[in-house]
Amino acid sequence: MTATTTTTNVPGGEQSTPGRLARFRDLVAAEWIKHRSLRSTWIAYGATALAVVGFNAGVAYDTYSHWVPGDRVSFVRDGISLQEAFTSNAAVLMALALSAIGALVIVGEYSTGTNRMTFAAVPARRSVMAAKAVVVTVVTTVFGTVVAGVSFAVTQAVLDLRDAGVSIGDPGAFRVVLASALLAPVCGLAGLALGAVIRHTASTMVTSVVVLLVLPLFLADGRHWSAVAGHALPYRAWLRLVDVGYSPPAFPWTVGGAWMVYAVWACAACAVAVTSVQVRDQ
Repeated sequence: MTATTTTTNVPGGEQSTPGRLARFRDLVAAEWIKHRSLRSTWIAYGATALAVVGFNAGVAYDTYSHWVPGDRVSFVRDGISLQEAFTSNAAVLMALALSAIGALVIVGEYSTGTNRMTFAAVPARRSVMAAKAVVVTVVTTVFGTVVAGVSFAVTQAVLDLRDAGVSIGDPGAFRVVLASALLAPVCGLAGLALGAVIRHTASTMVTSVVVLLVLPLFLADGRHWSAVAGHALPYRAWLRLVDVGYSPPAFPWTVGGAWMVYAVWACAACAVAVTSVQVRDQ
């Protein structure tokens, strides 16, 4: 008697027996093992966290050490305490670092050729990329939450030595922390998407710098088209969210619009990362 095995076509053109198709949670677990098994990944996370918190704490300490008596009321009223809770330099550093880490999740496999083994073991490429996106989202969200929370606690503790610190319950404080925390997964997913499309380390890093840093500086608010284009970028959305004492410019936009930019970038990045493996060969 001859045993027969029924096969089905799966994305990517390969065939596999239905019983051997990996369940999605198993794929997520496998991608998590890949992510945490690389020591360089945790070194990158650790170095980024120390640098970001250090930037913010340094600014707060500089304010403390050069404090002018009598500035406390205007300092808090003008929202400077919240500006120093998470500075723009720290945000740029975190955005670039997280986009690089997100890109290396996929670019590293293409550069070493291990992607071939991955897709051979699991021909359902979209599921593999979706699992990568889940891992990047969860890890970077936890990272951003910890870094933003620690930065807020440290900076406000330093400023409180001059009675100029604020609490998380003060108006706008929670929004500053949340916006700074969620900047991490947005940029991490953007890096993953760029890496999935470009697939070359140097080119991906250059593109990340252009998209996340250069374009926000190039697109000013002086003209309508430039303001609208600038408002569609993650870094400019972060600037709007952390600007508690917002003074409307010539072309203003809302907090809701800034949150929408975050959501659209995250969803679009996931879609690009997942679909890119289908439209291109290995």
